[in-house]
Amino acid sequence: MPSKRLLAPILVHRAATSPVVVVTGPRQSGKTTLVRTTFADRPYANLEALDVRERAIRDPRGFLADFPDGAILDEVQRAPDLLSYIQVDVDGRAHRGRWILTGSQNLMLLSAVSQSLAGRASLLELLPLSLGELRAAGWLAEDLFTVLWRGGFPAPFDRGESPADWLSSYVTTYVERDVRQIFNLTDLLAFQTFLRLAASRTGQLLNLSQLGADVGITHNTARSWVGLLEATYVAVRVPPFSRNIGKRLIKTPKLHFLDSGLACQLLGIRTPHELKLHPLRGAIFESWVASEIIKAHRNAGQSARLSHFRDAHGTEVDLMVERGADILGIETKSGATIALEAFASLTTLAALLPAMTGRFVVHGGSESFTTSAGRAVAYAALDTIDCVGSLL
Repeated sequence: MPSKRLLAPILVHRAATSPVVVVTGPRQSGKTTLVRTTFADRPYANLEALDVRERAIRDPRGFLADFPDGAILDEVQRAPDLLSYIQVDVDGRAHRGRWILTGSQNLMLLSAVSQSLAGRASLLELLPLSLGELRAAGWLAEDLFTVLWRGGFPAPFDRGESPADWLSSYVTTYVERDVRQIFNLTDLLAFQTFLRLAASRTGQLLNLSQLGADVGITHNTARSWVGLLEATYVAVRVPPFSRNIGKRLIKTPKLHFLDSGLACQLLGIRTPHELKLHPLRGAIFESWVASEIIKAHRNAGQSARLSHFRDAHGTEVDLMVERGADILGIETKSGATIALEAFASLTTLAALLPAMTGRFVVHGGSESFTTSAGRAVAYAALDTIDCVGSLL
């Protein structure tokens, strides 16, 4: 495990200013290691353990009394009613950083937090390892397609396991355990099919009606299941750019899987070489870039204001990043050779949008360079683009 996650300083700061800090994120993203390493002197209780959870549910006051100076409570969404008693506890004490809570189910946990701990809790999200974190740990592969195929979940790196084997087990656990805890699914086979077909749409416009028809479910069910992917940090919808610039814009969101390794596993891509030859390699690369931008914001304790641009005349920019009053336009090209034509849509849009202060093409090569139309950035240097800025 990397000695320090980029979110750690933000976590320490939030604990110094809020009585409760809640760290959410996908299962196995490293939340437990982060909070236990950051607050090594704190007592710890894992509510995944049946005996611990039963006591927290049956005798919440007694359970919290076991920790007079507060504690780390892991997977707290397993006992959501406990949050009401934590509210009473923090209202009676002025201590900052008293309770550090983690959870891997965004929908359930945030609902409980908003009801019981509104105004008392600071929320943070920890996603799988970012480009910079992989580099710092010595785990960043030398070629793009190995980076994409491996993904960013810490466990395969930390344990020396095959990413394909680990991710296969992760998918099984996700479907059979996490999804069932949120949704009372009766047809797991249909959801597994949906999951694979959703992965095949990563980096593309999301047509819910078509996706539902391909799976054999209704439009409304497809919408609900995409919401479930978002609630469990599997994927995000990136909305279309919405500013009025006198163009007829396509108003369909894009779907991006947050971990490229998981997307590859669901698509049956068995090796980095297979990914290199795969027809979806460009879409997977685009989703990886989007995910890295989202991670940069989350690791700074911020929400990403991310969109995509496409108009009726074919002008398309993969990612638009709002950075305060500025906008960055980012195109993605998985190939290693970049021609000036790669900046064509960025140039067209910049003429219509004065707020666009940065034009970038992130590519699969190893060299970064500046042209008259913008800057070409090698994939391994993606984190040199300041997508967060000081105004967010």
